Amino acid sequence: MVNYPHQVSRKVTGTSIRSKKEVNFANRGMSFETAINDSNNYYLAHGKAVIHKKPTPVQIVKVDYPKRSRAKIVEAYFRHASTTDYSGVYKGFYIDFEAKETRQKTAMPMKNFHAHQIEHMAQVLQQRGISFVLLHFSTLKETYLLPAQPLIDFYQIDKGSKSMPIDYIRQYGFEIKMGGYPSLPYLDVVEAKLLGGDNFEQ
Repeated sequence: MVNYPHQVSRKVTGTSIRSKKEVNFANRGMSFETAINDSNNYYLAHGKAVIHKKPTPVQIVKVDYPKRSRAKIVEAYFRHASTTDYSGVYKGFYIDFEAKETRQKTAMPMKNFHAHQIEHMAQVLQQRGISFVLLHFSTLKETYLLPAQPLIDFYQIDKGSKSMPIDYIRQYGFEIKMGGYPSLPYLDVVEAKLLGGDNFEQ
């Protein structure tokens, strides 16, 4: 039996552990997380990038041994991820990002982000890696790539106690249009705005 802490079920990365909310991506019936994973599979298959979702750490609490040669996990808990959801390599650059989803129309709740994630993204930037967040507003059917630095700056104002207005996200982020292949072409934004734009310097 795996027990899910409340904070895990509230953490939205496209699907909830307890129930999966389907979001229509170009009428393909994909959840936000599925669209990201589908895109990563597309990038991998076409030799464009190697990016994977990190497994969620699990703490094993109880193990039964019905036979001496066989162990059975009967109780375990999902733990908070220590860093971000996704990482990999694109054109020789380290890619590291988090994905969040909300049904709100005007803001992204900052409670979805944890201090250790913000610190991790800052460390990635210090090492000249590429770090960002993918933010999906399911009610509006809008998705944005927000570079890590504007997220870090906003978080540091009050340590993430309030929500980030969508106007701030639109000002510092880049909208990603859904549909086609890949489902969520976020690397197009990385290429145009982070590798070749003002957010990244060689």
